[in-house]
Amino acid sequence: MIRFLRFSDTDFATRFAEITNRAEAVPAEVEETVRRILDDVRERGDAALCAYTEQYDRLKITPATMEVTQAEVDRAMAQVTPKVLDALHLAAERITGFHRKQKETTWLSNDEPDVQLGQMVRPLDRVGIYVPGGKASYPSSVLMNAVPAKVAGVEELIMVVPMPAGEVNIHVLAAAKIAGVDRIFKVGGAQAVAALAYGTESVPKVDKITGPGNIYVATAKRLVFGLVDIDMIAGPSEILIINDGTGDPDHIAADLLSQAEHDELASSVLITTDESFGRQVQQAVERQLSNLSRASIARASIDRFGAIVLAPSLGEAAEFSNRIAPEHLELAVDRPLELLPKIRHAGAVFLGHHTPEAAGDYLAGPNHTLPTGGTARFFSPLGTHDFVKKSSLVSFTADGLKRLGDAIICIAELEGLEAHAQSVKLRLDRSS
Repeated sequence: MIRFLRFSDTDFATRFAEITNRAEAVPAEVEETVRRILDDVRERGDAALCAYTEQYDRLKITPATMEVTQAEVDRAMAQVTPKVLDALHLAAERITGFHRKQKETTWLSNDEPDVQLGQMVRPLDRVGIYVPGGKASYPSSVLMNAVPAKVAGVEELIMVVPMPAGEVNIHVLAAAKIAGVDRIFKVGGAQAVAALAYGTESVPKVDKITGPGNIYVATAKRLVFGLVDIDMIAGPSEILIINDGTGDPDHIAADLLSQAEHDELASSVLITTDESFGRQVQQAVERQLSNLSRASIARASIDRFGAIVLAPSLGEAAEFSNRIAPEHLELAVDRPLELLPKIRHAGAVFLGHHTPEAAGDYLAGPNHTLPTGGTARFFSPLGTHDFVKKSSLVSFTADGLKRLGDAIICIAELEGLEAHAQSVKLRLDRSS
């Protein structure tokens, strides 16, 4: 049963630390394996990629067959039901609309008559998207990674998705088609990350890799960071719900379980000011668990990393939440907008009793790729800003350099960089 805790418990900090410290450490043997795979793919290209795909995914491919063909995409689209297609199109439209509001543009200032300063915004040329193919398939992840990249103006999107034993997920392919993915490869794991980072004879090298994966994928992304950019190192999923005793306990229980069913390391926490309500949620979780198709996964998560916490006040609940900096935060209270100003750190905030976290997972509009493990203190959700880079623009007229040149020379000489100073002096001497 999901544990019941109180802020006032003498051992509260110790017991709750079991939840916050749950993130899966990378065993030495995992990192060693990933490094070996990365090096092998970098050296042998397609040959290594094909060998690892056969070894780990039980799929025999060649350079000629590793890429999903247009005919395969068309067949997948034909097999998807109209209801599912409508839902995916609706999600894509809403995600597109939200991310268009994030777009940044090039600008030049006119604050000074003799100096112009600005910023040039340009999209990345090519981005790689990793889509999991293990315990579950996620067409929503395709949309959340591909749509903002396309909105940002990325020219080419390369998707990699494992297809164990040749099993093709038609919904993942349909989402890729809807989102505008350009090329898809039937590879996964650390070897797919290596192919995207280094390039092979068949898989083009990308500028950035986004998308979730298992510990091998996450480790590979961390190790290639610097050669290419990555979105983030995502940990296990998590939800924290703040409640004031209002609402339906069954709804709260369902929201807790919506994270617990992700994987055994997911964390689901309710902080409530009403003990009676918390006990009702505790019982509702038990009732609903038995009806889940992924009950064993949800049970392991709830028993190890779930909690219902009794807090003296909403203010203290909010402050505790800020220390946790959760991936998903639900303000399941009567007046969520009054509590919102107290929230400083969260990946995404869901306001009120009619806004389940699942709405954000699929089609509300904002991105569901969110910082985990407390990193919402300094990371943001995936967005169009992740798919552009910026260049500073500087333009001096002769008068501008004359006006500011002496200060530039002063600082250059202060640092002992004579050529820097000389590059300004020569211009000033010739303009006098």
